[in-house]
Amino acid sequence: MSPTGPAATDFPALSAQGHVTFLGAGPGDPGLLTLRAVEALASADVLVAEPDVLGVVRCHARASVSTPELTVVDAQSAAAGVPVLRDAANLVMEAVRGGRRVVRAVSGDPGLDGNAGAEMLACAAAGIPFEVVPGVANVVGVPAYAGVPLRDTQGADVRFVDARTASDRCWTEVGASDATAVISTTLDSVAAAAGELVSAGRKPDTPLTVTVAGTTTRQRTWTATLGTIAQVLKQAKVLPSPEGHRPVIAVVGERSSAAQRDQLAWFESKPLFGWKVLVPRTKEQSASLSDQLRSYGAVPHEVPTIAVEPPRTPQQMERAVKGLVTGRYEWIAFTSVNAVKAVREKFEEYGLDARAFAGIKVAAVGEQTAAALVDFGVKPDLVPSGEQSAAGLLEDWPPYDPVFDPIDRVFLPRADIATETLVAGLIELGWEVDDVTAYRTVRASPPPADTREAIKGGGFDAVLFTSSSTVRNLVGIAGKPHNVTVIACIGPATAKTAEEHGLRVDVLSPEPSVHKLAQALAEFGERRREAAKEAGDPVTRPSERRPGARRRRTTT
Repeated sequence: MSPTGPAATDFPALSAQGHVTFLGAGPGDPGLLTLRAVEALASADVLVAEPDVLGVVRCHARASVSTPELTVVDAQSAAAGVPVLRDAANLVMEAVRGGRRVVRAVSGDPGLDGNAGAEMLACAAAGIPFEVVPGVANVVGVPAYAGVPLRDTQGADVRFVDARTASDRCWTEVGASDATAVISTTLDSVAAAAGELVSAGRKPDTPLTVTVAGTTTRQRTWTATLGTIAQVLKQAKVLPSPEGHRPVIAVVGERSSAAQRDQLAWFESKPLFGWKVLVPRTKEQSASLSDQLRSYGAVPHEVPTIAVEPPRTPQQMERAVKGLVTGRYEWIAFTSVNAVKAVREKFEEYGLDARAFAGIKVAAVGEQTAAALVDFGVKPDLVPSGEQSAAGLLEDWPPYDPVFDPIDRVFLPRADIATETLVAGLIELGWEVDDVTAYRTVRASPPPADTREAIKGGGFDAVLFTSSSTVRNLVGIAGKPHNVTVIACIGPATAKTAEEHGLRVDVLSPEPSVHKLAQALAEFGERRREAAKEAGDPVTRPSERRPGARRRRTTT
């Protein structure tokens, strides 16, 4: 039997069949992908997905994966902003030829996607082996992130309704019941769906929540009733809008009451929810910092302020690496991930590997540097037990002992702008130091024009400065952050540099730690949120405020 609908295409028999995985990408939060989904993506040769879904899954696929672009083939659905009919079935069938592994990713769960179902039928008709990897359905995931439980201990029924295809009978049945209704619709169609339920018997004062961009940091939820939702969206200046076609999930029923949502809205109440935070990147700091900011609900935007280049005269580095192999050194000390990378590149250039470190003691300043060494195949002998810095390393470094140390020399590959703290400390402990420039740090190229405009125009809610150099370099390559942007600095010296550049510092970290800095910004955001709620004002991000007087510096 031939399949019907958009995938009803007669495909020739395939001589070398591949495999198709129909994969649910969830409602939008990349963290909701299942482990099985990540495995399937990692082995895909071809990835077929709409642009919004592609952004969620692409990072888990190989760099070489092919991503053919989907096009809308139905004019009516294109005009409505809801692409119903696509050429996905053709793309999947074409891609699966030659034994390739294809992942067809859809929003939410494949079992609730009509197009995916039709495409599965097409695979079955052509004899193509396929599998289904379920995903978190939008109608389940979005209410969970909005703080709207669908059932309670009384165990009421839950009905799922797609407003685009719901029949009169469907509206009548749902309207006549007391079930919790989860309605998939669009922003400008919510009021019409509410009207259908009221016409079918639901009381106009039945609680209703509407969530747009669910599970993402753009999520926004409105609480109203079936009778007031149109007015609420109008007063919030959400409608009328050219973006009225945006999909939403509406939950109708007593379990979506405002009182419960105030207690259960865990996602939108994060201290930095939706804040766009600029992270001027320097060396290896930004990755863990950005992860921490995401845990607070922020959207980190990393901008490199420092670029790493080889030394102008490589001969010194070459002599040191050769000396390392010939037994010139007792110790080698790495002060950064970039130093590890520089030495590793020299090793590879000479055909060496981690075995060349045999008989040499290795020290690392900090856990990230140590992790880079372990990735290279080298386990460091010394990592600071206390402060993760050159000073902390010196506290644990043994003094030179001519009886137990056959060689008195230390190889120190480092940046051209590094401080002399470690060199002076090692000399004081009796060691000879070959202080070698392994790489140069230079000011990075300016970021894209839209990023520069966002920095100067108030498009960012906050910027984190982790050193004086990040202040100077960011202002130098991108301009001064706008007055409404919250400025957070890692310590007094960095704050002084920011003020010298005309910036008013709002947040000062209590300790010189990037993690304490992020925590201090989150605490600032929480106080700001609570102050707005106590004053009866809407909770807004700094970028949504009008330019005005800046706040005093806050130390936490």
